[in-house]
Amino acid sequence: MNDLELEKLRYPIGQFIAPKKYTVTYLSEQIAEIVSFPERLKNEVSQLNDNQLDTTYRPDGWTIRQVIHHCADSHMNCFIRIKWALTEDKPIIKFYHEELWGELHDNTTMPIEPTLSFLEGLHFRLAYLMNSLSKNDLQKSFIHPANNKEYKIEEIIGTYAWHSNHHLAHITELKNRESW
Repeated sequence: MNDLELEKLRYPIGQFIAPKKYTVTYLSEQIAEIVSFPERLKNEVSQLNDNQLDTTYRPDGWTIRQVIHHCADSHMNCFIRIKWALTEDKPIIKFYHEELWGELHDNTTMPIEPTLSFLEGLHFRLAYLMNSLSKNDLQKSFIHPANNKEYKIEEIIGTYAWHSNHHLAHITELKNRESW
């Protein structure tokens, strides 16, 4: 497999590209993506068997099961990070090693149904909170210690809508390749 093919498997919808301006329309569309993600994910994975769930979406990649649990891990961290940004002045967030979390026993073996239910509640809360934010709130930020970069909440909304669709595409592309 060449580098271009591997890159397409890694980023089936491309990498996140921030808009030049975070408009009300853009943010509303991104929040709608966040709202719909748990149901779209459930529709794609609920009929898969354990062998399918334990199939990697690319060489040296995670299994579908790990991708599902990773979304819960990542989006839970997103929710907490937004809360910190709303309640503290540019907090330095806690970094977590997502690749190591992805290899933990729960992420590699646990049934997906509890995580799908968890994502429904989490995404409801994420969207509820995001829809309540003022223009001032959207400008609040946190600092990520991995790159010492400041991230505004408005950017996080776009990033996590992309993140949802990015991982959903890993699953749908694999299903298409395998004709499941």
